[in-house]
Amino acid sequence: MAGSDSGGGAGIQADLKTFAAHGVLGCSAITAITAQNTVEVAASQPVSGDLVAKQIEVVLDDFPIRAVKTGMLATEENVEAVADALSLMPDVPLVIDPVLVSSSGTELLSTEGRRTLLKRLIPLATVITPNLSEAELLLNRSNDGRSAREIAEDLAQLAARRATVVLKGGDVHTSPRSQDLALLPDGREIWLDVPRVETRASHGTGCTFAASIAAHLAKGKSIGQALRGAKHYVTGALVNARPVGAGHGPVDHMWQLKVVDPAADAGLLAKD
Repeated sequence: MAGSDSGGGAGIQADLKTFAAHGVLGCSAITAITAQNTVEVAASQPVSGDLVAKQIEVVLDDFPIRAVKTGMLATEENVEAVADALSLMPDVPLVIDPVLVSSSGTELLSTEGRRTLLKRLIPLATVITPNLSEAELLLNRSNDGRSAREIAEDLAQLAARRATVVLKGGDVHTSPRSQDLALLPDGREIWLDVPRVETRASHGTGCTFAASIAAHLAKGKSIGQALRGAKHYVTGALVNARPVGAGHGPVDHMWQLKVVDPAADAGLLAKD
């Protein structure tokens, strides 16, 4: 459940390519149409809540859904439609990528939609994957001076401590490593820590990471296995991406089909 990216690097396009790369069938409910390329989001138009609801309804009528991933929802009406549907399927793992603002600064979810996301959707989550900027918007305050653990604890409160909170730190470009903290509902931590990949082909990493988590959960993997597998996958997608366009091009979602020896992942695929 996400928006369409006409540049093919993020949103529904990234989700479906990621699902295919993991050997699972991806169905979709498109929430918005965007006109974008590697440089900017030039325009965006939301799909009506009724049509979003109908897309979800017909998919659920015919397919055995084993995991759900949400991305850009665009409007309060769409958040309500998604929450109504997901409240009827509490046993299906839900991965929420809280897409609020594009990297170029374009608002991708209204203020009213953000409030409804916090009230109705995040409490249903199995995993939420905000970056530091999204965490500030969700918590409505600056994170300056606070540790990753403290920020993740506050986000966990929003999910009534039922969800695993993955606070992504990969966009902190001053660090030589890409470090994400996963705080599990029982208070345990999992650090996803790999060397930073220097590339401008990084568009869609957040969507791809969350979609990979959902794909692993759909295949019956544990939370720990899903998180480590997703970090490994997105790191390889960055390592093997080739620059396209004048801005930040897409990652290589199909890299595993071409690479025999994947990028070193610092033991991220180890068992729990």
